[in-house]
Amino acid sequence: MIFNDNDCIAAISTPAGTGGIAIIRLSGQDAFTIADKMISRSKKGVLSAFVSKMGDHTIEHGYVFDFSAPSAPELIDECLVSKMEAPRTYTTENVVEINSHAGLAVVTRILDLALRCGARAAEPGEFTRRAFFGGRIDLSSAEAVIDVINAKTEDSRKAAVSALSGTLGSEINALCALLSEAIADIDVSIDYPEYEFDAEMGAIAADRINTVLGRLKTLSDTYYAGRIAKEGLKMVIAGPPNAGKSTLMNKLCGVDRSIVTDIPGTTRDTIEEFLQLDGIPVWITDTAGIHETEDTVEKIGISRTISALSDANIVLYLVDPDSFGGEEDVSQAKSLLDPVNSFLLINKADLPRNDNRREEIFNAFSPDFNVMNVSAKTGLGLDNLLSSIKEAFRIGAVDFGYSPVLTSSRHKQLIDQAISLLEEAAGCYSNKMPLDFVSYDIRQASGKLCEITGKNVTEEIINSIFDRFCVGK
Repeated sequence: MIFNDNDCIAAISTPAGTGGIAIIRLSGQDAFTIADKMISRSKKGVLSAFVSKMGDHTIEHGYVFDFSAPSAPELIDECLVSKMEAPRTYTTENVVEINSHAGLAVVTRILDLALRCGARAAEPGEFTRRAFFGGRIDLSSAEAVIDVINAKTEDSRKAAVSALSGTLGSEINALCALLSEAIADIDVSIDYPEYEFDAEMGAIAADRINTVLGRLKTLSDTYYAGRIAKEGLKMVIAGPPNAGKSTLMNKLCGVDRSIVTDIPGTTRDTIEEFLQLDGIPVWITDTAGIHETEDTVEKIGISRTISALSDANIVLYLVDPDSFGGEEDVSQAKSLLDPVNSFLLINKADLPRNDNRREEIFNAFSPDFNVMNVSAKTGLGLDNLLSSIKEAFRIGAVDFGYSPVLTSSRHKQLIDQAISLLEEAAGCYSNKMPLDFVSYDIRQASGKLCEITGKNVTEEIINSIFDRFCVGK
């Protein structure tokens, strides 16, 4: 996409649908004069350069008119108009925001008026793109905008707002500054060999490299928790028919989401629900019971169960000790499950009559699997299960909002590449290789970090980032 930064762009910045208020945003050098052509202070539709005469960063009452027929202007809607002069705006350009009623016909008509008066329809993310190119935010902060919009939990909101406020960008800039100092130290030795600075400057540069390495590794370690806070976990409840999977689903969700009967095979398709686990979004799926069957519908349901297992972060494999079939069922379960993310749950812990069978099942799966006794009906053992899940997935291990947290796979990849390059640099120094080799790796690592903030990034990457945005942001 070829962008003309001189264009005034316009878009509806609020979600589609019926509501109380909608915002139509204009940004660009001509935003005020374009708004003058469609907004009047008077309900009679008198043109008077209303917006241009407004004070900076003020909001006033007005009316939107279609002046295509000057002798008989058509009233479109009553509105509030915000005027913000460059550069103290979101985009660093002149910005007008028209707050209208949120009927679809109203906002569509106002946007159409703006386009006919000289604005251009904004591309996805173009307002934030202009904020980035205007120098108001770096690329990591720009990427955080979409994360703030999509945040579903308090932790994901905190992580996104932290990045939006520049926490990550500031840390990256500070680390790049240390690497620049390390390069300067080495360059002194290279440029003035007669003074024999190699040992002294090389040692100083090595200290800076190790400092940066430590901070980058700490930052990289936040990605796992950050990604979970942002994207959530996929939890799948699986097991043989009539093991109590739907009862467990309902107990975890706190509502009767799945149909529960004594008839095996009641659940024939996957059923999904959303819940929060200590602020972490969890998509929980109840699945069809896994067993041999000739029923065509059941076969489809079981196929979907197996597919869900392969996509899951957490699998709760529930078995009924009264009906679990020994070695055959053990073999089937082990063939389907990954011990790393699976919890083997022995149901009906509220009933004491299955102790011998419980021990048999426990011994069959332990120590490879995390085996626990639970009651899907009463909730017995579920607190221990949730505690184990939180520990296994490090939920709560990161204090969101107070320090930089990685939630982007792009950032994680670049930081890990920088770590690898700096370890190469440290190795070159330890092996007493020429300092040129050390300097080269440091420069490469710094370049990777600069891609995070946008100081060293291709147009292709920029386009891929802003293409994920909605129109109007």
